[in-house]
Amino acid sequence: MPSTPLSRRSFLALSAMLTWAFTTRASTSIPVGLELYSVRETLKKDPEAALRAVAQMGYEGVEFYAPYFDWTEPQTKQIRKLLDDLGMRCFSSHNDESYLRPQSIDRARDMNLILGSKYVVLASAGQKTSLTEWRSVADTLNSAAEKLKPAGLKAGYHNHQLEFTPIEGQRPIEILAKQTKPSVMLQLDVGTCLEAGSDPAAWIRSSPGRIRSIHCKDWSPDAGKGYTVLFGEGAADWKNIFAAAEGAGGVEYYLVEQEGSRFSELETARRCLQAFREKHGG
Repeated sequence: MPSTPLSRRSFLALSAMLTWAFTTRASTSIPVGLELYSVRETLKKDPEAALRAVAQMGYEGVEFYAPYFDWTEPQTKQIRKLLDDLGMRCFSSHNDESYLRPQSIDRARDMNLILGSKYVVLASAGQKTSLTEWRSVADTLNSAAEKLKPAGLKAGYHNHQLEFTPIEGQRPIEILAKQTKPSVMLQLDVGTCLEAGSDPAAWIRSSPGRIRSIHCKDWSPDAGKGYTVLFGEGAADWKNIFAAAEGAGGVEYYLVEQEGSRFSELETARRCLQAFREKHGG
């Protein structure tokens, strides 16, 4: 049977449907994990039970934080086996600055390879009071990136308030962005960016391709609330942040993070994931 040409209206409608389907699929294909600092007390008591609970909630992956560095190799392999059994991934790890130094980076590399991680993230640079000190942090990240590259791993940096607080008329985060290799991920902590008075979406758009993961932590300026609000209850404009992250930022995965709330750790993580899905979709 010969085909019937589409009318202009039908063609436009079909194009709009295909565009919507593609962007929806692309958006919701970005996985969401949990920064395990959110369930730190539960993790200390029983790491395997904590991971099982997190998987049952529906999280697709995790980010381990600094205490992982003290595990033995057999412990690390056991955790990796459990992640595989649960169908979860380790997206990245948070690390003290000393872990990225020459005397420790080989161990950090090997442990992250066992866990299946992609990014070895510097969790904090500590107190820095000059741009010269921040340039030194950039040098550390570049050196780590070179050391990790042959293993297929990448370095990353996670901000707090200091990085968005100007020194000598310039925000340290801008120094880090300009003076680190493009391969170094700039992991955005939304809550601390907000508290420092900066616009998370604007920062993402100004750093195309560098914001490959985001800590989805909300913050409220209301007295007594701060970081105790759940995801979606604070000042963050998540719609704009998601649009920037998936448009310019190059986000590869999201991480829910919570410092504490009116609920238990596990209930907090569950509620935050539910709210994330409602706002983001998927």
